[in-house]
Amino acid sequence: MRKIQFREALGEAMAEEMRRDENVFLMGEEVAEYDGAYKVSKGLLGEFGSKRIIDTPIAELGFAGIGVGAAMNGLRPVVEFMTWNFAILAFDQIVNSAAKILSMSGGQISAPIVFRGATGSAGQLAQQHSQTFESWMGNVPGLKVISVSDPYDAKGLLKSAIRDNDPVCFMESEVMYGDIGEVPEEEYLLPIGEAIVKREGTDVTIVSYNKMMKVAFSAADALSKEGISAEVIDLRTIRPLDHQTIVNSVKKTNRIVIIDESWPFAGISSEITYVVQKYAFDYLDAPVVRVNSADVSMCYAPTLVDAYLPNTKKVVDAVKQVMYR
Repeated sequence: MRKIQFREALGEAMAEEMRRDENVFLMGEEVAEYDGAYKVSKGLLGEFGSKRIIDTPIAELGFAGIGVGAAMNGLRPVVEFMTWNFAILAFDQIVNSAAKILSMSGGQISAPIVFRGATGSAGQLAQQHSQTFESWMGNVPGLKVISVSDPYDAKGLLKSAIRDNDPVCFMESEVMYGDIGEVPEEEYLLPIGEAIVKREGTDVTIVSYNKMMKVAFSAADALSKEGISAEVIDLRTIRPLDHQTIVNSVKKTNRIVIIDESWPFAGISSEITYVVQKYAFDYLDAPVVRVNSADVSMCYAPTLVDAYLPNTKKVVDAVKQVMYR
C-alpha cells in the first residue's frame, strides 16, 4: 500500500484506463493545459496528447452533448464538470439523452460515459455553488451514481465506472482533493452498488457518504467516549443502493441515524428510511432519525454555513435521541 492524495487517485484511475483502452478520453474545462481546475488531470495531456485530453469552452450543455454522442458511437468519454452546480446546464444531455438512450433504442445503443466533478458545499460559496446532487441524479432511471469518501474508493470505483456500459455520475468533494489515503500498488477494481461497513459497532448504525463520512467518524469517536458503540456504513454507491448492508446492520444494532448533506425533502435519507422500515421494521427499537442540511438554500455567512450543514454535535444528539438518552 502507498499513500496518495484523493486527486492523485482519480488521476491514476483515468490514466490507467486510458492506457488500457484507447477509446477512453477526458474532456472538460481546463482539464488539459491547466492540468484541471483541482489538478486531478495533472500530467495527462503530456502522456496522451490533445486528442484524448480535451479542453472545452465554458459550455456544459455543448461538451456534455459531444460526450454523449461519442459514447453512443463506441467511445468511452469521461466528462469533467468543474462543479456539479455547473452541470445543471447539461441536465438535458445527462437526463434525456444518456440515461434514456438504451431504453429508447430498444437496447441497441448504449452510452458508456462518466460525468464527474465536485458536489456539495465547499465553504463560503453561497447558494448557487453549494448544492448536493446525488439525490437529483439518483432519481433518474438509467443512471448510476457513485459518491466517494477516500482515495481508495475513488480510484477503484472510478475505474469500474469507466468500464461500465451505463452512464455514471461520479461525485467527488472539492474539499477532499488534498486528503491522503492508502491505495494498493497493484491494479484493483471495486464493485459498483456495494456499501461497506467502515467501522463495526453494536448500539447504533450511522449511514453516510462522501465528505459527511468525516462527520460520521467524528461522531462515532465522540460517542465511544460515552460508551456508545456506533457502526458506520459508507454507501459509496447511491444508485444502485445497497439495501442489504444497511438492513443487516440495523438488524444488529436496532437503531439508525442517516447523515445526508442533501436537503431533507425527497432525498437519499428519505429513501433509506423507507428501505429500513420496509425490511427491518420489526428490528427497530427507535424511529429512524435523519441529519440533513437545512431545508433552505446555502447561505454565505460562515456562521450560517455552520448552522446549515450536518455536524458532529447534531449527529451525536440524534444518536442519543434514538438511544433514549
